[in-house]
Amino acid sequence: MPGAQTSSRASVWDELVGQPDAIAVLRAAAAATASSAMTHAWLITGPPGSGRSNLAYAFAAALLSAAGPDGDEVTTREVNARTHPDLSVLSTERVIISIDEVRSLVASSQFSPSVSRFRVMVIEDADRMSERTSNVLLKALEEPPDRTVWILCAPSDADLLPTIRSRVRTVRLRVPSVADVAGLIERRDAVSPQVARSAARHAQSHIGMAHRLATSEEARARRQETLDLALGIRTVADVVAAAARLLEIAGADARAITEERDAEERARALQSLGVPEGGSVPMQLRTQLRQLEEDQKRRATRSLRDGIDRILTDLLSLYRDILMLQLDAVVDLVNAELTDRLRAVAGASTPAQTLGTMDAVQTARERIDGNVAPALALEAMLVSARRTRGPVAEGESR
Repeated sequence: MPGAQTSSRASVWDELVGQPDAIAVLRAAAAATASSAMTHAWLITGPPGSGRSNLAYAFAAALLSAAGPDGDEVTTREVNARTHPDLSVLSTERVIISIDEVRSLVASSQFSPSVSRFRVMVIEDADRMSERTSNVLLKALEEPPDRTVWILCAPSDADLLPTIRSRVRTVRLRVPSVADVAGLIERRDAVSPQVARSAARHAQSHIGMAHRLATSEEARARRQETLDLALGIRTVADVVAAAARLLEIAGADARAITEERDAEERARALQSLGVPEGGSVPMQLRTQLRQLEEDQKRRATRSLRDGIDRILTDLLSLYRDILMLQLDAVVDLVNAELTDRLRAVAGASTPAQTLGTMDAVQTARERIDGNVAPALALEAMLVSARRTRGPVAEGESR
């Protein structure tokens, strides 16, 4: 069977869950590089958290390894650290990928591989390229060197130009099941089955978020407070206070992610420059560190947006559960621990009101993407959430 492993040793595909069909296709391509199974350009699509980039780097490790389609430990470690000499990666923390970044990557794609069969070029979030930038990449895809392989990642093939889509082979991912993600988290992060299952359910099978919820008590507390705030709204004053607090939660969540990553990046940069831990940085090397610091500042801005989006995703799961209860749907609730509180809200409002609130969450997303002040967008959304509480009790402010 194409997806089967040939030995009991560790495989680059081991930590990819819920994607057997996609793994089978890419593993066959890595195993039969001289046949029609292999092509010079690939597009991996799937919803957030489905493991697009994880699969891309597993495929890269398989292509770059001399040990066969299951890879080897040294190559996999180099790919995961982005230090393999025949791997080039383009990822961005900004809203768009710049044309200069793509030009630089295209130029490096012309080099022959130095130690492997292929030179592998990975573009994460390829949907962030403008049309002009995409056309620079298009030229490289039309006339690629014999041993260069492109791997693009995007939520959907519709996010790329038709001319790009026509020159890549698309592999589509699905949302992994809660059980699959829970099994991975339990095994990889050494947490209890109960914690892993709860984290996977609350993350709605988003692998990265499930990992954070399973391993960070602070992340779990921030998520719980988010839901408590939404369920506690009664008055307009509650709306204003909740919006302000949600922004604080998003900021704390963003800092928790970026501070740890920033420290790791700085440590790696100093190590690569030969600067000992705690040592002073020579003047001639400070420019490189300054560039890293500027990139980290841009990422902090983007991370705050991502933190707000995570809050909106959690709120959407809350209103989805309320709607399922209102419709008597026989489905598992994302927030099963809150069933009694959710039933109370469901009984005090109508499905139409709940759908209106879910629409308001999406509107808030669009407004924030359009640079509306997040506090104003959240306040407008929470006014709708307040309506799901049913009639206002006597004495409460409208």
